[in-house]
Amino acid sequence: MDKQARNRKTPTIQPEILKGWKEIAKFLGEPVAVVKRWRSEGMPVNEQGRFVTSSAAELNTWLGRESGKPVHVVTPESDLVSELKRGLAFARQGAKNRIPKK
Repeated sequence: MDKQARNRKTPTIQPEILKGWKEIAKFLGEPVAVVKRWRSEGMPVNEQGRFVTSSAAELNTWLGRESGKPVHVVTPESDLVSELKRGLAFARQGAKNRIPKK
């Protein structure tokens, strides 16, 4: 094995189950206090005593329902080019709907 192959870092895989408020908050990109408030508003979490878990798929589905917009959290394995194209297409569609016709 050559030096470059040994030094190359493998991408970290996004865990399917998020354990604890800190992991859930990091995944959502929000402070822990906000995430705890969202729990009271229906965010899907599993509580067993003082331990809290959730899954990335459940959170993405919940965010999509709550925002009314398609939501997909990008992970290290995501193809960023296709994510950018999807985002631009969504933004262009919204811009077309806002421009009044003459």
